Amino acid sequence: MVSNDRNSALTDPPGNQVPRIGIGWPGAIGVAISVILLWWTLRDVDFAELLGHLSRVNPLLMLGAVVAATIAFPLRTVRWRYLLQLEGKTLPFGPLWHATAIGFMASNLLPARAGEIARPYAAYRLTPVRFTTAAGTIALERVIDSVVLLAMLAGAATLGGFSVDTQIAGVAFGDLIVIGAVVSLAALLACLLAVLRAERTLSLARRALNLVLPRRWTDTVVNLLDGLFEGLSVLREPKRFAAVLVWSLIVWGVNGFSFLLALWALQINVPDSAAYVLQGVIALSVAIPSSPGFFGPFEAATRVTFSAYGISATEAAAYAAAYHLTTFVPITALGLWSLSRADLRLGDIRRVRRNAAEGTPAGEPIDHGST
Repeated sequence: MVSNDRNSALTDPPGNQVPRIGIGWPGAIGVAISVILLWWTLRDVDFAELLGHLSRVNPLLMLGAVVAATIAFPLRTVRWRYLLQLEGKTLPFGPLWHATAIGFMASNLLPARAGEIARPYAAYRLTPVRFTTAAGTIALERVIDSVVLLAMLAGAATLGGFSVDTQIAGVAFGDLIVIGAVVSLAALLACLLAVLRAERTLSLARRALNLVLPRRWTDTVVNLLDGLFEGLSVLREPKRFAAVLVWSLIVWGVNGFSFLLALWALQINVPDSAAYVLQGVIALSVAIPSSPGFFGPFEAATRVTFSAYGISATEAAAYAAAYHLTTFVPITALGLWSLSRADLRLGDIRRVRRNAAEGTPAGEPIDHGST
């Protein structure tokens, strides 16, 4: 079992219990959006025909799709080891794998994108890193992913015969790529400037905050920013950053291959490049608020993408159902196993707000000898 000596740091003193986080209004909005998108996706689907498509699925190819999609998660962990280091040293694979699995499981089961909190929280509990540092690496990972996915999307669409005027959800494909590229590259540039000017930024932030906040609150905010900037440190090291880019291509190459295997399994008549177009559109779509597991945005993105290839709504819904449901199960099960293996509980994730506010939670570095 993974050691996690920071348990004591989570004990709330009497009278200062951190309230449990329920679904809340962000979660409620996400569920409402999911319901609307699912209705839109399924509103004119022929369910008898949908079942017919599912009955003709090639089980071996579908199994291959599930395996490829699941393999992408440990590959993410390999990449994370380049992003998240402690004083220049690489962290063990085991604890970071558990944190990865727990994070994606939480996204599948808990509301309000809880996985975005669960993953750095688990890393904090299982390694000596600060919560905010782990969170900073995940924020940077999202920016890098958006750049890589947009590049893959543009390349795959070009190979598949898309023109810049091809409409996806009423937006010209060329405009979609340009807007996404500008936003992603601007975010990456902002991260680079932040990490290169970290000391000056922190100094200016402290001076400005001291004008409007008590010193204790200023210290808390600056401590949070310091942890986040530490999580961007890979941008100072070209070789590490290059390795992150290479592993990002591997992660999304393997994940896109899972979409391709599912296309073959369901005998969807589209170019093979459509798998990577679909992956890119889905990745952009699941960024909007939704229910746990991204149900709704995933299905709507599949329908929108396939419509550009002349595929019917029913066939698109069959593909979305087969792929989404089968790939949902393994990482969720692995995450629950990692949760028990790491001696953590879903309820622990609800206490993370206090840890995030502190920036550097109490607790000594722990032994990672056993995973």
